[in-house]
Amino acid sequence: MTIRDITTCIEEIAPLNYAEGFDNVGLLIGNYTTKVSGVIVTLDTLENVVDEAIEKKCNLIVSFHPIIFSGLKKLNGKNYVERVVLKAIKNDIAIYAIHTALDNSFQGVNAKICEILGLQNKKILIPQKKTIKKLTTYAPKDNAEEVRLALFQAGAGNIGNYDNCSYNTEGFGTYRGNEDSNPSIGIKGELHTEKETFISVIFEKHNEKSILTALFNAHPYEEVAYDIVPLDNVNKEIGIGMIGELTEEKSEQEFLQFVKTTMKAKGIRHSKLLNLPIRKVAVLGGSGSFAIENAIQANADVYITSDIKYHEFYKAENKIIIADIGHYESEQFTKNLLVEILTKKFPNFAIILSQKNTNPIYYL
Repeated sequence: MTIRDITTCIEEIAPLNYAEGFDNVGLLIGNYTTKVSGVIVTLDTLENVVDEAIEKKCNLIVSFHPIIFSGLKKLNGKNYVERVVLKAIKNDIAIYAIHTALDNSFQGVNAKICEILGLQNKKILIPQKKTIKKLTTYAPKDNAEEVRLALFQAGAGNIGNYDNCSYNTEGFGTYRGNEDSNPSIGIKGELHTEKETFISVIFEKHNEKSILTALFNAHPYEEVAYDIVPLDNVNKEIGIGMIGELTEEKSEQEFLQFVKTTMKAKGIRHSKLLNLPIRKVAVLGGSGSFAIENAIQANADVYITSDIKYHEFYKAENKIIIADIGHYESEQFTKNLLVEILTKKFPNFAIILSQKNTNPIYYL
């Protein structure tokens, strides 16, 4: 088994295309063709995690957060990032990070929080924009079904709970090949008219390469006419944050105590309590101050996140309870999720959950 096999499994759930533009995801150290002796999964890649990988004979670390976030100009071991990178390279250990690609997955970080809190009817809080594209192509009428089926099999034509979706209309196309052409239908140098089917499908942008490959392989023409257009349509299963519902209402105090216990938080910083029952809950693992307004617009009773600054608590405006449970605490179950994903795919392989607590924050 190679590193590529491991990363492909993860990216089926969280394609790297959906990571935020500022992020640094994917294989940070190593080669995709390297054979894997063992995998250790962590939230952060620190020196003690690399030591743990060495001890347990794992040559691949799958980390949620990327250890290399901004550019490295020197590797002198002067800070923890450089020391981790040097130690990993010296010991032939690869490091892979998934971060916001998993944040934006419907089965990712926030889905795990919803699961831990027992939330039902979960939906994406902030759908990511520009994730859907439309492909239009023109195939000879006799080949249209073959081309259409190839596109479907490559992942095109999925809309919500429906698949094999397309729009088709009949017409005719014209073309004339020059002396270097090799037309599969018609004669070079002569104007040809062909009965064609207009085929239009939408697809998620991470499938573009495989869909174009399928189109070119199935289409009979030497030069395939097609166009791809990005759409503003929203994919309800790609985006950051989630909102769900408790099976039964809880009082504010009862719910916050439940969150503190369930999420193993040392404490919860929260905005003013409103003396209202809690039913609808918004969650966003990691730094989530940017989504306060989105949680309010979604009519959430409470918003669970972290890294809220002093003045940002005022944004609650007596419309919602903002609860900061801590950055590590909000994301801690992510490594369990990654282990579950990999173990399901590779049940007989060494997928190890790191035992190192990488939380840099301590409490009195």
